[in-house]
Amino acid sequence: MLLSAFDHAGTIPPQQLWDGVVARSVTSERMTLALIELEPNAVVPEHSHENEQLGFLVQGSMTFTVGGEVAEIVPGGSWRILSGVPHSVVAGPEGAVLVEVFAPARDDWGAIPPGEPHPGRWP
Repeated sequence: MLLSAFDHAGTIPPQQLWDGVVARSVTSERMTLALIELEPNAVVPEHSHENEQLGFLVQGSMTFTVGGEVAEIVPGGSWRILSGVPHSVVAGPEGAVLVEVFAPARDDWGAIPPGEPHPGRWP
């Protein structure tokens, strides 16, 4: 099946990663790009994975713990997580919107059922 080189966040089915945390992702052969939305005070529990992870916070705030180092992240803040390093997040009172890249691609997300596409904040 031939896929277009283009898409829009409002047409990508969201996947619920944790309670209050959804991702809309685009995956290529070697990497995944994800637009992630966290509801106010949502918690991403400590976990680790083989994928390296880079990100920027676009909106809101969050407390990020990476390998025991804690930082308060505001819009424009970035992070780098190497393979296998434990990390966790707590969204701020307004929630958070972030963009992350994972390499290799997040093949494990294929097991998470997609929701219905809806524009939400992405008309």
